[in-house]
Amino acid sequence: MKNLWRNLALAGLIAGGMTVAAAEQLTGILMDANNSASAEVRIEPGGLLAGGMIVAEAYTRETALKPDNQKAGYGIFTEDGKFLAFDEAGNKKAIAALKTTKREDDLQIEVTGEVKGNTIKVATIRILP
Repeated sequence: MKNLWRNLALAGLIAGGMTVAAAEQLTGILMDANNSASAEVRIEPGGLLAGGMIVAEAYTRETALKPDNQKAGYGIFTEDGKFLAFDEAGNKKAIAALKTTKREDDLQIEVTGEVKGNTIKVATIRILP
């Protein structure tokens, strides 16, 4: 019986460690899903490079708070050019952060959460100074 309890306790510690290990901390730009495609790097007609972090940094708080963009949901545009969509709780945290920040553009954030594919289950969001 002692072995059973010891093994269960050990399994709980291992499982708890796996949960902590799955959390990631990411930095990037807060954007809504509607506008995230404009920041993706692409080659325009004539061979011009468009999109990227310059577009993401120009994204404004005013744009982010438009009703259609709030409905679309938010995510983080990372420096390597990926957009990871937030889960529903993350969207609510993003709206709260946007409403309290004084930043008007270049909405650099730090997000902690669990990444699964192209989405992130958000634990925390912090708009960087």
